[in-house]
Amino acid sequence: MNDFSLVCRVLGSLFYRQPQDPLLEPLFALISQGKLEQHWPLEQGELLARLQQEYQPDALAADYSAMFVGDDCRVSPYGSDYEDGCPEVEVRAFLQQRGMPLGDAPTDHFGGLLLAASWLEDQAAEDEVAAQIALFNDYLLPWCGRFLGKVEAHASSGFYRTLAQLSREGLQAMWDELSEDTLRP
Repeated sequence: MNDFSLVCRVLGSLFYRQPQDPLLEPLFALISQGKLEQHWPLEQGELLARLQQEYQPDALAADYSAMFVGDDCRVSPYGSDYEDGCPEVEVRAFLQQRGMPLGDAPTDHFGGLLLAASWLEDQAAEDEVAAQIALFNDYLLPWCGRFLGKVEAHASSGFYRTLAQLSREGLQAMWDELSEDTLRP
């Protein structure tokens, strides 16, 4: 797994899965022990240290549910709920055209889109960079700033405020990398 895929997978998983999901236990172990930084490809040590300090499992579950779960959630994680986001059917069609296996869950979830970016990177198709650029440019970047701003404003735990900042910087770094890839001959 390369750096781009790792960043997308970690950030995507933390937003897509509820904190009590057993699949997150190894990731939360790295965070709580301060060991994520040794695997993290971006220079974000201060934010990663803050993420470790703010890690409180019971508070995370309540905060995640209040922000992202249910019809009365404080922050919708779905791009189609933002004026700059695309309809979910467009996102689904885009991912299906690239052969991504999809279930019934909506495909325009912020975390899900980051996981899709990781999947595209790991598939290493000939047009992987073009597909990743399209995913970022058309389906993620137009609305992610508003989403992350809402997370920062509505999170009751410092963990999710820090995760939003980490994500904002990480997305910018990944977008810069993708943009540079298109300029190379």
